[in-house]
Amino acid sequence: MSDPAPVSTIVFDVNETLLDITTLEPLFERLFGDAAMLRAWFAELVLYSQAVTLSGKYTPFGELAGGILRMVGENNSVAITDADISELKSLIVSMPAYVDVKPALDRLRAAGFQLVTLTNSAPSPSPTPLEKAGIAGLFDRHFSVADVEKFKPHPDTYDMVAKAMGVEPSGLCMVACHVWDTIGAQSAGWQGALVTRPNNNALHAPNVPTPDFINSDLAALAGQIIDANTAAGKE
Repeated sequence: MSDPAPVSTIVFDVNETLLDITTLEPLFERLFGDAAMLRAWFAELVLYSQAVTLSGKYTPFGELAGGILRMVGENNSVAITDADISELKSLIVSMPAYVDVKPALDRLRAAGFQLVTLTNSAPSPSPTPLEKAGIAGLFDRHFSVADVEKFKPHPDTYDMVAKAMGVEPSGLCMVACHVWDTIGAQSAGWQGALVTRPNNNALHAPNVPTPDFINSDLAALAGQIIDANTAAGKE
């Protein structure tokens, strides 16, 4: 790992990084008889969000999520109804925060960092998913890729945040549980911090940036960022 320079702004991914997607498992258990199908659906959702962006197209993440559920259903000979799609969307906007989220955010705020979110999800009316989870007020700003109509890890998504916050790329750190997100942020000149939620780990391959910070607990990861920032500031 590199020796990170000081940063001022921590940018958080939302879905699965802050909010617990395992609460969707009962729907997949009901539809497919296997809660693990959540992972197959989510992997396809990420794949096709990136395919849409690479193709110069855009559709809101929630609409794409419903379309992917129908596709996964067809792949497995399971009929997906409009009610199933509605239930999926309702569950997505009601996911709770992981237990390590608030302690991590409190710790970073106390250390003086600006905290913002950057999500693939489109903006939603109040109460937003983060408001429902009780953590929206811990952030200074919230950003959605809908403003550039490109999904992460397209460079424009990270550039949008840097410009809006008036911060140079080197002053930003992306916190995510998806290594494709930290790869995108680091390729844009940011630091990357990976929280290894279940089924999420670092990728070790030539010419692929390794996250600057890695931990399975978000509060501990916050501590690593704070310690590194303090040490860098003293140099």
